[in-house]
Amino acid sequence: MSLAAPRLYLLGTGTVGSVFVDRHARLHANGVALPPLVAIANARGWRDCDATSACDALQTLRASTSPRDAVWLSRTRFGHGDIVVDASASEDLAARHAQWLGDGAHVVTACKLGQGTSLDRWQAIRAAAATSHTQYGDSATVGAGLPVLRSLRELQAGGDRIHAIAGVLSGSLAWLFNHFDGKRPFSGFVREARDAGYTEPDPRDDLSGEDVRRKIVILARAAGVALDAARVQVDSLVPDALAALPAEALDAALPTLDEALRLRYAEAYRNGEVLKFIARLQNGEARVGLEALPADHPLAAGAGTDNRVAIWSDRYCDQPLVIQGPGAGAEVTAAALIDDVLRISAATTSSAFDHVHRQAAA
Repeated sequence: MSLAAPRLYLLGTGTVGSVFVDRHARLHANGVALPPLVAIANARGWRDCDATSACDALQTLRASTSPRDAVWLSRTRFGHGDIVVDASASEDLAARHAQWLGDGAHVVTACKLGQGTSLDRWQAIRAAAATSHTQYGDSATVGAGLPVLRSLRELQAGGDRIHAIAGVLSGSLAWLFNHFDGKRPFSGFVREARDAGYTEPDPRDDLSGEDVRRKIVILARAAGVALDAARVQVDSLVPDALAALPAEALDAALPTLDEALRLRYAEAYRNGEVLKFIARLQNGEARVGLEALPADHPLAAGAGTDNRVAIWSDRYCDQPLVIQGPGAGAEVTAAALIDDVLRISAATTSSAFDHVHRQAAA
């Protein structure tokens, strides 16, 4: 008896979604056993496709100027064994992750709105996956595929206890504070990072620390702490007056950041310290904000957009386990999504194969 391969759906046609399609096509052409991509969707519509038409479907959706169309979202029901890749940052899609898992589909995502927001949503995702024996691939949500979540789960599976986690979890903020020298205005670095695509189009989304909040919440929950996102203390780099401005007025107002950060850099420099934007979890409590670290601190190193995460546990008590690598970028994020697809596809195919042979033996 032949076994049908799971069907693969891509939701999101932004930069990560585009790289995902390119990478899928390249690996498929090289003989990698990836499930076939059968449809692509974004906020403007849905396109069925196959291996030869996926790129055209993607480009059609990306170029569309049609009004937003969420009709497909309300009507679509993914089947048992399907793999749904959410490469968007959509609240509407994240709200349906648990439903899709409950329907028997596997979900792979880079979106942090599923596991990094409300406790109820996170618990619903876990319960749906457990009840339906489906899988939730989330390695791209923190560290763009760095083995952080996997390490936390494997340590605990081996009987280790996690005591604390701290890390540089934002590639954009890592880049900013790896380059900020206290001489040139901080606002100039923000513009440079935005123009290079390291930050969101509105850099306040990065500077506010909200993205980092979601990531430390995801890590905390992976470490066994049912952390409420509202309990995370976030020290935003964005003053209230700057936060209130419309997007079109932001660029001219960015220099309001400069003096406060120049003073913080100068104080750290005098003390032989470096500035890093850090997320911390300890004793069930979490906080996010800018810190001055001694030069020999485990989190003081790093370059470019590197994420750097330190984990203290029973096993790593005196000296933490440190995981470092690129924590931002479409290439590494899409690769992490593909890795999760491959892992789930291999596991489900193997499970189905075993089931068929058990039936035959009976």
